[in-house]
Amino acid sequence: MKKILSVAGAALLTVLTAVFAFGQPAHAAAGFSVSNGKLYDANGTEFIMRGVSHAHTWYPQQTSSFANIKALGANSVRVVLASGDRWTKNDAADVANVISLCKANKLICVLEVHDTTGYGEQSGAITLDKAVTYWLSIASALQGQEKYVIVNIGNEPYGNQGYGTWATDTANAIKRLRAGGITHTIMVDGPNWGQDWSFTMRDNASTVFNADPQKNTVFSIHMYGVFDTAAEITDYLGRFRTAKLPIVVGEFGNMHSDGDPDEDTIMSYSQANGIGYLGWSWSGNGGGVEYLDMVTNFNPSQLSSWGQRIFNGANGIKQTAREASVYSGSTPPPTTAPPTTAPPTTAPPTTAPPTTAPPTSPPPGNGGCTARYTITNSWQGGFQAEVSVTAGSSAINGWTVRWTYANGQTVSQFWSVTITNSGSAYTARNVDYNGRLGAGASTSFGFLGSAGSTNTAPAVTCTAS
Repeated sequence: MKKILSVAGAALLTVLTAVFAFGQPAHAAAGFSVSNGKLYDANGTEFIMRGVSHAHTWYPQQTSSFANIKALGANSVRVVLASGDRWTKNDAADVANVISLCKANKLICVLEVHDTTGYGEQSGAITLDKAVTYWLSIASALQGQEKYVIVNIGNEPYGNQGYGTWATDTANAIKRLRAGGITHTIMVDGPNWGQDWSFTMRDNASTVFNADPQKNTVFSIHMYGVFDTAAEITDYLGRFRTAKLPIVVGEFGNMHSDGDPDEDTIMSYSQANGIGYLGWSWSGNGGGVEYLDMVTNFNPSQLSSWGQRIFNGANGIKQTAREASVYSGSTPPPTTAPPTTAPPTTAPPTTAPPTTAPPTSPPPGNGGCTARYTITNSWQGGFQAEVSVTAGSSAINGWTVRWTYANGQTVSQFWSVTITNSGSAYTARNVDYNGRLGAGASTSFGFLGSAGSTNTAPAVTCTAS
């Protein structure tokens, strides 16, 4: 016997079929949602990010970049914004314009606040809580844009110190955003300058995810020198996939001052496993990492070797990106998923200062040490330096390096070390993971500084503890 469904019953069946077919919660139909470790757009179609970062807050005049990034095949763009604490605030009107540029070019807009970068280690960095205050202050620009916008709470919210509260602080930030009416998918960066060498994000991801009342949070790992082998990349990303927690590579490059990331594995593993990636960055890098520019001087016809690799290479953006179905209405998910000169005074030289993974089994000891100071790059008014520290004939538990500048130089930003000064006299002490060195073993730290026309490398001394 035929049974005729009522109109209401048929409609309900259609909704339920869509929900079960895509495994996404019904509440998320207004925008992006997360289910079973995957990201879905508002049509219930899986969305895998293939895009790049654009430093909008330091180059607000470069509005043509959105169209140029799209023309090279990207389906998303991560847009650098500022809360007003370290750089000029991008207000609601400006953010609304950024979103309109993304939509006009059929790009998914991942918006991030950069002022949090390196909190606890970099002077002036703000807390995640303060970043939330910014997001709530521009909520009018975000409301109604859930189909097109993902909110990346804060860029690299901790350096290599004080990151133990990452899970609590991140969970509280998510809950405060939700209480303030932000219903978008939220993206959260790992600590340790985004590279999570301490596995703080990895080991606390489920707790943070469950703290979101909407269960609509994506985790972002930044892959630079810490991720220089295929094993490290596949293990880190694979653990999230096994746990069915959503992960994207929110930043990566083809080289970096802290080591040589394995971009081939990052891209191939991401493609094989349905993981999104966002390369750093379109253009405008400075301070010695100009090689991270994908195009020269924002000119899309001047692709760098990095730009050629990420856009046109194997498993690159042009080959693998699929436009979000909220724009095309019919694009299926990828078939393989799953089985410079110094920057302007307001722009940092790079989003990911170098960091080093901690030794797996630091040796005990208390011997002597030596240090060597090298100027690795310089430009008008500034420079980048590296200091290597080497243990003597026996192991050491910690070290202190001292030097005095003779030409009025000053240190402005540093990594893998704690630096203090009294006038021209500087003292650098190891951080928690690189103080213990075996006999003859070495580590290094680096920093950016200001200098006049004379920049003589100072003599350095090393004292072990």
